[in-house]
Amino acid sequence: MSGLFDLTGTTAVVTGARRGIGFAMAVALAEAGADIVGVSSSQTAEGSEIERAVTDLGRRFEGIACDFSDPDAVAVLGRTLGERHVDILINNAGTIERAPAAEHPLTAWDRVLQINLTSQFALTQAVAQQMLARGRGKVVFTASLLSFQGGINVPGYTAAKSGIAGLTKALSNEWSSRGVNVNAIAPGYIATDNTEALRADPQRSSAILDRIPAGRWGQASDLAGATVFLASAASDYVDGIVLPVDGGWLGR
Repeated sequence: MSGLFDLTGTTAVVTGARRGIGFAMAVALAEAGADIVGVSSSQTAEGSEIERAVTDLGRRFEGIACDFSDPDAVAVLGRTLGERHVDILINNAGTIERAPAAEHPLTAWDRVLQINLTSQFALTQAVAQQMLARGRGKVVFTASLLSFQGGINVPGYTAAKSGIAGLTKALSNEWSSRGVNVNAIAPGYIATDNTEALRADPQRSSAILDRIPAGRWGQASDLAGATVFLASAASDYVDGIVLPVDGGWLGR
């Protein structure tokens, strides 16, 4: 059974790998045997913490910097990776802008949609060409609880993450018969930079924690098992799902 989760000999591209959830995903894949290409806006070619974590596990690491708010930079990244053998694509790069909907700047809306949705489609489209030609590949998006719910003061983020849920299903409908599995993970309230403002607000933090059946904020490492599952042969007949890893939030 353990062989179903063995990623030895594979190459995984992880966007947003420098910290938080992306960091934990990259480490989990490396622990399962994958070599890692880590992409982030401020990723360095050498000397990063994620590079050390991956190479300490005996895996190869390559760091690439890409500004996902810049469509031209994403296109260059897509061409670069499209020429490589990529077995696994983890679309995790993202950002969030908080402001009430009535006051939410359109510039913030546009930036969030570009980073969290448009760039992810463009990159997936480019990388998936060689997966489809080979008849084998795994694509995993990072969705959100707000792929299911509306959220508060984050209209752009909610729209983008709802779009990721739909995109996951749309790509799966077209690609699953061609050997490429497309799925998504919806993290719950995870203790990362994105939720720092919520955790610093005593009322919001308490209200959130009171609703989580598991009784705690999630850690980035809680995403490890789901990531390896959806990237491995264990999920070969799993297509188009958005898998919550949320401590029971959506079941409440």
